[in-house]
Amino acid sequence: MTRYAFLGLFLVGLAAIVYVLISASSGNTGSNRLERYATGEMQALSFASMGQPAPGGTFIDADGELRGLDSLRGRTILVNYWATWCGPCEKEMPALGALQTARGGDAFEVVALSVDARDEGDYARRRLAELGAANIRFRHAPLDQGEVVYGAGVRGFPTTILYGPDGLEIARLEGDADWASLEAVQFIDAALRLAGER
Repeated sequence: MTRYAFLGLFLVGLAAIVYVLISASSGNTGSNRLERYATGEMQALSFASMGQPAPGGTFIDADGELRGLDSLRGRTILVNYWATWCGPCEKEMPALGALQTARGGDAFEVVALSVDARDEGDYARRRLAELGAANIRFRHAPLDQGEVVYGAGVRGFPTTILYGPDGLEIARLEGDADWASLEAVQFIDAALRLAGER
């Protein structure tokens, strides 16, 4: 009887090892490598839409020109959909400014898209600076021309989506987060390393 119990335990252990090895070797390794960063401030990260292309549609850039997210292709971008009437949006803006200071450059940029009404653009621009994010270029995507917002599947504000240099979604976070936290910086650094490997 003991011999059969040991044999059963051995087979269960062997099956567990085989399962782990198969799981590790199959599936999207990029996803697996980043999902471990969904802890602490980043615990709400979702990889469900990973690989989806950035939406079409346009926004008004800081220079007043109409542009699309495809104009930012070639760098990793963290697109934050926010509004001045959204308390959680304003709460996280200083942290996004700090992240832009810490990691912004040729390879990475925080893209804050204000969804405020068309006639509220000047106020939203001022508010961005007042919130400690003057280092983030002001971009305006009023909801009444919301293809760039609704095309991304944004269901509430703030929503923040990370896109790789290829214009494909890496992950998204619905709700506010401390984007200057250790977990957030580690996540961004890992995404930038992966982008450099491709």
